Amino acid sequence: MAARLRIDAVLVQAVIAGALSFAHLHDLAAAAGQAGWKAWAYPVSVDLLLVAAWRRLRSDGPSRLAWSWFVIALCASLGANIATAGFLDLGNPPALLRLGIAGWPALAFLGGTLLAHSNGEREPVPPAPMAQDSALGIESDPAPEPTAAPVAASGDAPALPAADPTPAVPAVLIDHARKVADDHRARTGSPIDTDTLRARLGVPSHLADAIAAHLA
Repeated sequence: MAARLRIDAVLVQAVIAGALSFAHLHDLAAAAGQAGWKAWAYPVSVDLLLVAAWRRLRSDGPSRLAWSWFVIALCASLGANIATAGFLDLGNPPALLRLGIAGWPALAFLGGTLLAHSNGEREPVPPAPMAQDSALGIESDPAPEPTAAPVAASGDAPALPAADPTPAVPAVLIDHARKVADDHRARTGSPIDTDTLRARLGVPSHLADAIAAHLA
């Protein structure tokens, strides 16, 4: 019974506070030039935006979007309560107040749309494979260690093929060397030696030896 009385008292207090705030917003809108049903629509808009932001905070958790619009609606409600307490001359409201009242519908529409249609769900981050396996009680098999290739015994090692001491010489180079040798024989009357051939062709000594072997 005591719990019911406490809850009822809270509801009564909420109704009284809501009615007073509603009336203050209405009086402020009417003083700013919003007559008739327009003056009554302003407190409804402020309270709905405040409730929508609070429900977003309760359902999706804290976020910048929900907190921003909750603070904006709360400031609008508190500002109306303070303004109607004699701090402003409602008979001659300032231009800034008229501007704020006139621009509130567009601001409230934007806030309500963002709160209603923005995606507040966060994509879950998949756990790391090791952490997931540990949670399930499964131990991951360690990666197999690379095994060294078997080394043959020194007595059984296959003999490597002997390298060819004579390097391969392109046929074009041999033909050119033969022309150089013929020209040298025609001018000197003696066969060309290896050093002269190397100098005429501009090749290393081992390649000159190989070319001389082909010309012999």
